[in-house]
Amino acid sequence: MKKSFLFVSCDEAKHICDKTQYGESTRWDRLKLGIRLSWCRFTKTYSKNNNKLTDAIEKAEVKCMKKDERKKLKEQFEKELTKHQ
Repeated sequence: MKKSFLFVSCDEAKHICDKTQYGESTRWDRLKLGIRLSWCRFTKTYSKNNNKLTDAIEKAEVKCMKKDERKKLKEQFEKELTKHQ
């Protein structure tokens, strides 16, 4: 079967969708994805869920520990662990 340059497989569409989420897709990729999204409900669902996940991560406002804080906590944990062994 001849591969079409305009129509992409579902797997390729998912890959393009992921690239689009991170701003790595080209206009040509977005055009092919748009065509796939116009008729494929599985790709639409994947894209919709991907957008929800990205929004949730951006709104999470996660605060990470600094390296020195993490090291200090690990040392305290190891100290307490040795007491109970």
